[in-house]
Amino acid sequence: MRRHDIDWIRVLVFGLLIFYHTAKFFEPDDFHIKNNITYSWLELPMYFLNRWRLPILFVLSGMGASFALNRRSGWEYSKERVVRLFIPLVFGMLIIVPPQVYIERVVEGDFLGSYFDFWPSHAFVGEYPQGNLSWHHLWFLPYLLIFSLFWLPIFLMLKKFPKNKLNDWLSKELKKPLGIFWFCLPLILIEFCLEPFFPKTHALVGDWYLLAKFGCLFGYGFMVMQVKDAFWTNLKKYYRHYGIMAFAAFSILYISVWIMDDTYFSYALELTIIPINYWSWILVILAFAVKYLNNPSKELTYANEAVYPFYILHQTITICIGYYIMDLNWSFLPKFALMILGTFIGSWLVYELGIRRWKLIRPLFGLKVQR
Repeated sequence: MRRHDIDWIRVLVFGLLIFYHTAKFFEPDDFHIKNNITYSWLELPMYFLNRWRLPILFVLSGMGASFALNRRSGWEYSKERVVRLFIPLVFGMLIIVPPQVYIERVVEGDFLGSYFDFWPSHAFVGEYPQGNLSWHHLWFLPYLLIFSLFWLPIFLMLKKFPKNKLNDWLSKELKKPLGIFWFCLPLILIEFCLEPFFPKTHALVGDWYLLAKFGCLFGYGFMVMQVKDAFWTNLKKYYRHYGIMAFAAFSILYISVWIMDDTYFSYALELTIIPINYWSWILVILAFAVKYLNNPSKELTYANEAVYPFYILHQTITICIGYYIMDLNWSFLPKFALMILGTFIGSWLVYELGIRRWKLIRPLFGLKVQR
């Protein structure tokens, strides 16, 4: 049975990426190119979003794996994952990402020629950031592919034996207000054992902290779907508890990061609270979706298909727009609004006119070929 609330959250969270990457253009933190003026007041809301926006995507992806395996064998699932993730990744690295790298090189003064002087002769020389070959924002795809194949034997076993000890334990814990927070213990262990020693790189190889963290969340997404109505009943019943936990956890996180002195204690407190914080917000968002968004609509059907091409296209369009306005003497709001509208409209035009109706193009953006 399809859950429209999960589809809505997936669409909304991926749509949030456009706002997030546009804000990165104005925030003091690192990004590929920057506006001529940055705004420090963006740091706190961006920090808040960063705590849960990626974790919830991997939980949703794990839920999607559960639905996919309801209709497919292990081989069919593996084949579909490779086709829908690996092909768009390769296409994106060859066609979609190079304009971002080119603009970055031009802004930094490392390249002076036209784009077609850059591509293909320079676009694939060396690995980014020293070289030019990169997957940039598409890093999500290889991670998701690895998780999908790594977890597959365990997922198939859980599907084959639904009356197992894990499902029994989870169903029992979901009857308690905070029983689902047992899932935070492995995540806290990952924070303490891996985060200090393996900086986030999004390079896949050697990125052990993010591989463990996001791989664990991907597995959690699948597991909660195996207990079926018990999980959704839990969200409806205890959503207030999760809301209190979310606000309390982020308040403690804010204090430990923004107010307390940088000490071993504040760092340990931060590592402890980070998983509790994002797990609480994930539960709050899912509870909201269960309560208000579990309804089908034509808009959802359209957006659910369009969201993947939008994800692939959006950052290139955002950076292209940013390049032409970065040195204009405009205030924040006009630039931000132009980049948001330009990215949405540009992504929609490419999707509607150049992807949606073309059988040969659809697989390059992870879409099924319609009969």
